[in-house]
Order: sequence, then structure tokens, then C-alpha cells
Amino acid sequence: MYYRRKILITLLNELGGKVSKLSLQKLLFLLSQSQQQATYHFIPYKFGCYSFQASADLSTLAKYGLVDETKNNYQLTSKENFYYQLVADDQNTIKELIREFSSFNTTDLIKHVYREFPYYAINSTIAREQLTTEEYEHVEKNIPYSNEKILFTIGYEGISVEEYFNRLIQKDIKVLCDVRNFPRSMKFGFSKNQLKKICEGLGIIYIHLPGLGIESDKRKNLATKKDYDVLFNEYKHTTLNSNKSDQRFILELLKKYQRVALTCFESDVSYCHRFHLSNSIIRKHRSSLKVAHL
Repeated sequence: MYYRRKILITLLNELGGKVSKLSLQKLLFLLSQSQQQATYHFIPYKFGCYSFQASADLSTLAKYGLVDETKNNYQLTSKENFYYQLVADDQNTIKELIREFSSFNTTDLIKHVYREFPYYAINSTIAREQLTTEEYEHVEKNIPYSNEKILFTIGYEGISVEEYFNRLIQKDIKVLCDVRNFPRSMKFGFSKNQLKKICEGLGIIYIHLPGLGIESDKRKNLATKKDYDVLFNEYKHTTLNSNKSDQRFILELLKKYQRVALTCFESDVSYCHRFHLSNSIIRKHRSSLKVAHL
């Protein structure tokens, strides 16, 4: 079993076996803030801090009969105790978390997190009713905003879906253009439908532009920088020369929304076609369009 799922089961067990979904997300978030290396990452979502990975893990535990999942709650059904399989720091952190917050109800936890970590309340649909006017003003001050026109690029290699979306949120990105030819991923959260759903929940427009991608067969057996250079040279002379309509479309998106990101897999932009795509768009813009690689 994944270590992070042992954390979930242990936390449920220490909470008495049953907890509301909202409370568990808040407690997991508070746990992550005390860990040297967070088990889960979170984004500011509809009801505050939220981990898609934790939610998916809990659904998997329910599938295998270890947790009972209802509309509003999780209840532990497994009698297996993983506490002593956790590292000492996590054992102590969970014990301290329970000591400090086990008496808090869901509303108390929501208010505590919103007050102490206002960034995670910026997309909440209930923040205004849960906080005082002064507290809510502090949340509003944490909302990222910029009207500077920038074309961003971002890869998701090596980061969680929550870390990925925090980068988009913090840069106030309005449109995410998926420039993969085949938008599926073995990595959780990065297949087309998953990305689109999360974008919609965050008010980010998701657009898939497969015509600007590179076919997966052409990406096989790339071992050296020279292999990539050959691939990208072909890409520049074929796709970028022939598919000018999608590039113009991205320019129109920039004109309308100011903050647009191109996304693909590779963390190192020099090994990704989005670098050459962004350069091509700059040339077509014929002005000082700023590009930032996240």
C-alpha cells in the first residue's frame, strides 16, 4: 500500500473512524503544513483547501473495502492499524494534530484554515459567510491579479496536479492551452478530462490544440539532446509552418485574456516542443510579447 494511503487510514483511525469529507480535507491540509515533506498538496478550491490526490486515494480505499464513502462522510471499515508503519515524525505530527483539532467541528476547521491560510480561501464559495468583513478582506488581498500580457509555458513532469495548478493560480492564468497531440497521461490529474474539470472548477478556460502537438510515435527512442534537436527541427519546418491558424488563435486568446499558458509534459522546456511553439508565436506577434516558462 502507498505510504500516503497509510497516512489516510491512520488519521481516520485516530479520529475515531468517521469524519466528514470537508473536515478530513482540512485536517489533511493542517497535517501537510506541519510535515517536512508534505504527503499531499492542496489548491484553493470551492470549499477551501482541497487535494484531488487525497480524494482519489480515499475513493480507491473505498473501492477495496477499507473505507466506506457516503455523500458527506468517510468511515473506516478496515481494522488494520498502520500507525507503527509511519515514520516517527508523522506519528508525532498526527498525534499533535488530533490533540489540537479533534474537538473542532467542520465549521470551526473551515474558519481556522481560512483565517490562518487565506490564500486557500480565495476560490471558496462559502468564505464570505464564514468570515468577518475584515477577515474576508484579507482573503481578497491574497487573490493573485495581473493585467500584464504574458504567454506562459508549463510542464507537469515531477509535480503533483495541485502544485501544477497553484502555479497557474498564482500567475493569474486565465486560459490553459493543452498542446499535446494525445492528451492522456499515466500521471494522476493530467489526462484531458481531468485537467478540463479542474480548470472549470477554478475559472480557467481549458482548450486542447492537438494540431500543435507532436505525434507520440515520433517521440520514441529520444536518448540525446541531438535526438531532440532533430525532432524539433522537423517540428519547426512542418507543424509550425503549416498550422498557422492555431498560432493565430493563441494570439487572439492573449489579446482577449492577457494571461495564457501552453502546457505539455516535460519540466525542462528545452526538451519540449512548447519552447519552439512559444518562439514561433512571438515572431508572429511582431512586438515585445513577454514569455515566461514556469
